[in-house]
Amino acid sequence: MIIEAHLGKEIIVTIVNKVGLLAEISEIIANHGINIEAVGGYATGNNASIMIVTRDNLRAIEALKAKGYKGAVEEEAVMIDMENKPGALKNITRKLAQNDIDIKHIYGSGCSGDCPAHLIISCSNNEKALIVLKK
Repeated sequence: MIIEAHLGKEIIVTIVNKVGLLAEISEIIANHGINIEAVGGYATGNNASIMIVTRDNLRAIEALKAKGYKGAVEEEAVMIDMENKPGALKNITRKLAQNDIDIKHIYGSGCSGDCPAHLIISCSNNEKALIVLKK
């Protein structure tokens, strides 16, 4: 069950992959007193894409660009708080599939206990995804 869903913003950094890349990016953001609330990423060939959600994306992007991370941009995504129970992800992704909404990327976090799991999804149509998920 979805507790809350809304459109939000994530930072996407696209750059040549190297050892220590995420350490550098997270250090820059931390040194500006900005907390990273969610992070995902992947490498394909020589390139890497890092997705980050903070409470102050604009300052984080400014800090990253000042350190040479010119590929840092802010993009729209669907932010979901959901019950941390078996089947929650299945229900969300099934609704999206049934409405012909493609997931471009997805990442999230959970915890043990009764706290909600957090999910960040970038879809082929984020606005439609939000409407579908709120039904």
